[in-house]
Amino acid sequence: MAAICSGSVLKVVGFALGVLCSAFGPAQAVESPPPLPAIEAGVSPSSAAKPLAAWVGFCQSYVAECTVDRSEPARIMLTPATWAQIVAVNKNINKTVKAMTDQDHLGTPDRWDLAEDGIGDCEDFQLLKRHLLAAAGLPRRAMRATVVIDEKGEGHAVLTLITDRGDLILDNKTNQILPWHRTGYVFVKRESQAAPAWVSLGDVTSPPTTANR
Repeated sequence: MAAICSGSVLKVVGFALGVLCSAFGPAQAVESPPPLPAIEAGVSPSSAAKPLAAWVGFCQSYVAECTVDRSEPARIMLTPATWAQIVAVNKNINKTVKAMTDQDHLGTPDRWDLAEDGIGDCEDFQLLKRHLLAAAGLPRRAMRATVVIDEKGEGHAVLTLITDRGDLILDNKTNQILPWHRTGYVFVKRESQAAPAWVSLGDVTSPPTTANR
Protein backbone atom coordinates (compact mmCIF):
# COMPACT_ATOMS: atom_id res chain seq x y z
CA MET A 1 0.00 0.00 0.00
CA ALA A 2 2.74 2.43 -1.02
CA ALA A 3 0.35 5.35 -1.46
CA ILE A 4 -1.34 4.55 1.83
CA CYS A 5 1.38 3.10 4.08
CA SER A 6 5.11 2.77 4.70
CA GLY A 7 -1.18 -17.40 -3.43
CA SER A 8 -3.54 -19.57 -3.58
CA VAL A 9 -6.76 -20.31 -1.62
CA LEU A 10 -5.09 -23.33 -0.05
CA LYS A 11 -2.29 -21.15 1.23
CA VAL A 12 -4.81 -18.80 2.81
CA VAL A 13 -6.63 -21.67 4.49
CA GLY A 14 -3.43 -23.27 5.76
CA PHE A 15 -2.00 -20.03 7.09
CA ALA A 16 -5.33 -19.05 8.66
CA LEU A 17 -5.70 -22.40 10.39
CA GLY A 18 -2.22 -22.08 11.81
CA VAL A 19 -2.95 -18.65 13.23
CA LEU A 20 -6.34 -19.71 14.59
CA CYS A 21 -4.78 -22.70 16.35
CA SER A 22 -2.14 -20.41 17.80
CA ALA A 23 -4.70 -17.82 18.88
CA PHE A 24 -7.30 -20.15 20.36
CA GLY A 25 -5.21 -23.15 21.39
CA PRO A 26 -4.47 -24.49 24.89
CA ALA A 27 -1.79 -21.90 25.59
CA GLN A 28 -4.32 -19.11 25.18
CA ALA A 29 -6.91 -20.87 27.30
CA VAL A 30 -4.82 -20.60 30.46
CA GLU A 31 -4.31 -16.84 30.12
CA SER A 32 -6.56 -14.49 32.04
CA PRO A 33 -8.96 -12.76 29.65
CA PRO A 34 -8.15 -9.05 29.21
CA PRO A 35 -10.61 -6.59 30.75
CA LEU A 36 -13.31 -5.28 28.46
CA PRO A 37 -12.68 -1.76 27.13
CA ALA A 38 -14.65 1.16 28.53
CA ILE A 39 -17.75 2.34 26.69
CA GLU A 40 -16.82 5.16 24.28
CA ALA A 41 -18.45 7.07 21.43
CA GLY A 42 -17.63 5.92 17.91
CA VAL A 43 -16.80 7.84 14.74
CA SER A 44 -19.75 9.11 12.69
CA PRO A 45 -19.36 8.57 8.92
CA SER A 46 -20.60 11.37 6.70
CA SER A 47 -20.74 11.38 2.90
CA ALA A 48 -19.67 8.81 0.33
CA ALA A 49 -15.94 8.55 -0.40
CA LYS A 50 -13.96 7.30 -3.38
CA PRO A 51 -12.68 3.72 -2.97
CA LEU A 52 -9.00 3.00 -3.35
CA ALA A 53 -8.03 1.36 -6.64
CA ALA A 54 -6.22 -1.44 -4.79
CA TRP A 55 -9.39 -2.15 -2.77
CA VAL A 56 -11.38 -2.43 -6.00
CA GLY A 57 -8.86 -4.96 -7.28
CA PHE A 58 -8.99 -6.84 -3.98
CA CYS A 59 -12.78 -7.09 -4.17
CA GLN A 60 -12.60 -8.49 -7.69
CA SER A 61 -10.28 -11.27 -6.48
CA TYR A 62 -11.87 -11.83 -3.05
CA VAL A 63 -15.56 -11.16 -3.61
CA ALA A 64 -16.72 -12.70 -0.32
CA GLU A 65 -14.37 -10.45 1.65
CA CYS A 66 -16.11 -7.34 0.34
CA THR A 67 -19.72 -8.52 0.34
CA VAL A 68 -21.89 -6.65 2.84
CA ASP A 69 -24.61 -8.77 4.45
CA ARG A 70 -27.09 -6.29 5.89
CA SER A 71 -28.74 -9.04 7.90
CA GLU A 72 -25.59 -9.22 10.04
CA PRO A 73 -25.38 -7.12 13.22
CA ALA A 74 -23.97 -3.64 12.65
CA ARG A 75 -22.11 -3.85 15.96
CA ILE A 76 -20.11 -6.49 17.76
CA MET A 77 -21.48 -7.16 21.23
CA LEU A 78 -18.34 -7.59 23.28
CA THR A 79 -18.27 -10.39 25.83
CA PRO A 80 -15.14 -11.47 27.72
CA ALA A 81 -14.81 -14.47 25.38
CA THR A 82 -15.25 -12.42 22.20
CA TRP A 83 -12.84 -9.77 23.44
CA ALA A 84 -10.24 -12.44 24.25
CA GLN A 85 -10.58 -13.80 20.68
CA ILE A 86 -10.09 -10.35 19.18
CA VAL A 87 -7.03 -9.63 21.33
CA ALA A 88 -5.52 -13.03 20.47
CA VAL A 89 -6.00 -12.67 16.71
CA ASN A 90 -4.59 -9.14 16.69
CA LYS A 91 -1.51 -10.21 18.64
CA ASN A 92 -0.90 -13.38 16.65
CA ILE A 93 -1.21 -11.75 13.23
CA ASN A 94 1.11 -8.93 14.30
CA LYS A 95 3.61 -11.56 15.42
CA THR A 96 3.20 -14.03 12.55
CA VAL A 97 2.99 -11.87 9.42
CA LYS A 98 6.22 -10.24 8.24
CA ALA A 99 5.74 -6.56 7.43
CA MET A 100 6.98 -5.52 3.98
CA THR A 101 5.87 -2.91 1.46
CA ASP A 102 4.14 -4.10 -1.68
CA GLN A 103 6.93 -2.58 -3.75
CA ASP A 104 9.62 -4.60 -1.96
CA HIS A 105 7.50 -7.74 -1.72
CA LEU A 106 5.64 -7.85 -5.03
CA GLY A 107 7.27 -5.19 -7.17
CA THR A 108 4.05 -3.19 -7.37
CA PRO A 109 3.12 0.04 -5.56
CA ASP A 110 -0.12 -1.17 -4.01
CA ARG A 111 -1.92 -4.53 -3.88
CA TRP A 112 -4.32 -5.77 -1.24
CA ASP A 113 -4.52 -9.45 -0.31
CA LEU A 114 -4.67 -11.81 2.68
CA ALA A 115 -0.91 -12.22 3.16
CA GLU A 116 -1.08 -15.74 1.74
CA ASP A 117 2.67 -16.21 1.97
CA GLY A 118 2.97 -14.74 5.47
CA ILE A 119 4.23 -11.38 4.19
CA GLY A 120 2.12 -8.26 3.96
CA ASP A 121 1.69 -4.51 4.02
CA CYS A 122 -0.46 -2.73 6.61
CA GLU A 123 -3.76 -3.35 4.83
CA ASP A 124 -2.98 -7.06 4.43
CA PHE A 125 -2.59 -7.41 8.20
CA GLN A 126 -6.01 -5.87 8.76
CA LEU A 127 -7.78 -7.86 6.03
CA LEU A 128 -6.36 -11.12 7.37
CA LYS A 129 -7.43 -10.23 10.91
CA ARG A 130 -10.96 -9.61 9.66
CA HIS A 131 -10.93 -12.85 7.67
CA LEU A 132 -10.00 -14.84 10.78
CA LEU A 133 -12.42 -13.05 13.10
CA ALA A 134 -15.26 -13.54 10.61
CA ALA A 135 -14.35 -17.23 10.41
CA ALA A 136 -14.63 -17.30 14.21
CA GLY A 137 -18.20 -15.97 13.97
CA LEU A 138 -17.90 -12.19 14.27
CA PRO A 139 -20.02 -10.11 11.85
CA ARG A 140 -17.87 -8.95 8.93
CA ARG A 141 -20.19 -5.97 8.52
CA ALA A 142 -18.98 -4.62 11.87
CA MET A 143 -15.30 -4.86 10.87
CA ARG A 144 -14.31 -2.17 8.40
CA ALA A 145 -11.03 -1.46 6.62
CA THR A 146 -10.08 2.12 7.44
CA VAL A 147 -7.65 4.68 6.01
CA VAL A 148 -5.94 7.04 8.44
CA ILE A 149 -3.04 9.47 8.55
CA ASP A 150 -0.57 8.20 11.12
CA GLU A 151 1.74 9.92 13.62
CA LYS A 152 4.32 10.52 10.86
CA GLY A 153 1.79 12.23 8.61
CA GLU A 154 1.72 9.22 6.29
CA GLY A 155 -1.18 7.15 4.99
CA HIS A 156 -1.88 3.94 6.92
CA ALA A 157 -4.54 1.22 7.02
CA VAL A 158 -6.16 -0.15 10.19
CA LEU A 159 -9.19 -2.28 10.99
CA THR A 160 -12.09 -0.63 12.80
CA LEU A 161 -14.26 -2.88 14.95
CA ILE A 162 -17.63 -1.21 15.48
CA THR A 163 -18.78 -2.46 18.87
CA ASP A 164 -21.26 -1.76 21.63
CA ARG A 165 -18.32 -0.15 23.44
CA GLY A 166 -17.29 2.16 20.62
CA ASP A 167 -14.97 1.96 17.62
CA LEU A 168 -11.86 -0.07 18.44
CA ILE A 169 -8.76 -0.07 16.24
CA LEU A 170 -6.68 -3.12 15.30
CA ASP A 171 -3.29 -1.96 14.08
CA ASN A 172 -0.19 -3.82 12.93
CA LYS A 173 1.96 -1.18 14.67
CA THR A 174 0.85 -2.20 18.15
CA ASN A 175 -0.71 -5.11 20.01
CA GLN A 176 -2.80 -2.63 21.99
CA ILE A 177 -6.37 -2.36 20.74
CA LEU A 178 -7.29 1.26 21.32
CA PRO A 179 -10.46 3.33 21.03
CA TRP A 180 -10.19 5.36 17.83
CA HIS A 181 -9.70 8.66 19.65
CA ARG A 182 -6.64 7.35 21.53
CA THR A 183 -4.64 6.38 18.45
CA GLY A 184 -3.42 9.86 17.56
CA TYR A 185 -4.46 9.22 13.94
CA VAL A 186 -6.48 11.34 11.53
CA PHE A 187 -9.42 9.23 10.32
CA VAL A 188 -10.00 9.73 6.60
CA LYS A 189 -12.46 7.09 5.38
CA ARG A 190 -13.57 3.50 5.83
CA GLU A 191 -15.65 0.80 4.17
CA SER A 192 -19.40 1.33 4.32
CA GLN A 193 -21.61 -0.92 6.43
CA ALA A 194 -24.42 -0.65 3.89
CA ALA A 195 -22.77 -1.63 0.59
CA PRO A 196 -19.41 -2.48 -1.00
CA ALA A 197 -18.37 1.17 -0.95
CA TRP A 198 -16.53 3.71 1.19
CA VAL A 199 -17.69 6.54 3.44
CA SER A 200 -15.86 9.66 4.56
CA LEU A 201 -14.93 10.13 8.21
CA GLY A 202 -14.36 13.84 7.66
CA ASP A 203 -10.64 13.79 8.51
CA VAL A 204 -11.57 13.55 12.18
CA THR A 205 -8.48 13.98 14.33
CA SER A 206 -7.93 12.06 17.54
CA PRO A 207 -5.82 13.73 20.26
CA PRO A 208 -2.03 13.35 19.86
CA THR A 209 -0.62 10.32 21.64
CA THR A 210 2.61 8.36 21.78
CA ALA A 211 0.83 5.01 22.13
CA ASN A 212 1.75 3.79 18.64
CA ARG A 213 5.26 5.18 18.32
